[in-house]
Amino acid sequence: MTRILIAEDEERIAAFVAKGLEAAGYQTATVDDGAEALSAALSGDIDLVLLDVGLPTLDGFEVLRTLRGQGSAIPVIMLTARTSTRDTVDGLDAGANDYMAKPFKFDELLARVRSRLREPLTAHTISISHGDITLDVRGRRASIDGRDVDLSAREFALAEEFLRHAGQVLSREQLLSRVWGMDFDPGSNVVDVYVRYLRAKFGASRIATVRGAGYRWE
Repeated sequence: MTRILIAEDEERIAAFVAKGLEAAGYQTATVDDGAEALSAALSGDIDLVLLDVGLPTLDGFEVLRTLRGQGSAIPVIMLTARTSTRDTVDGLDAGANDYMAKPFKFDELLARVRSRLREPLTAHTISISHGDITLDVRGRRASIDGRDVDLSAREFALAEEFLRHAGQVLSREQLLSRVWGMDFDPGSNVVDVYVRYLRAKFGASRIATVRGAGYRWE
């Protein structure tokens, strides 16, 4: 049975998440300290980690960087009460697979858990490719037909989300949640701005606008 590590020092939240995951058919283990989280994640008995940023001893960023530095490809979803863009970028740069801001709805968390568990581990250890475009996830490098493309951390995260779901329509709300990890003003055009950046770097034909629905990587 799939085993999920909940690294969370707020007992109420940890208990709530554990109860929900167990009701969904998962086994859970809970720790409230960063050092313990790192040890458990490296044990080989864990399939996915829900990692709070504000842990004692080692914070979530330190735990994640150490995990990735030791070659672990275990999926990690970061949880945080912080809402700054810098924290979101830091988490993605450290190697997080996903990012959720508190408070969150359990149904959304469960959907993300299922999504990350479906992804092959090799996608996180080596690269993601679609056509002539390759993203080196761990090295945070992008290329077109072997030619390097310079991307900011946010551009890379958006490109990664598109390539992982190539051919699927992704709404602006989905992209905001998965890439920015926080709620924005519904009138914000930040997704459209960054799509323009990617089109300028990869070619306008790569990303199609699906009117009234969102964007699709062709």
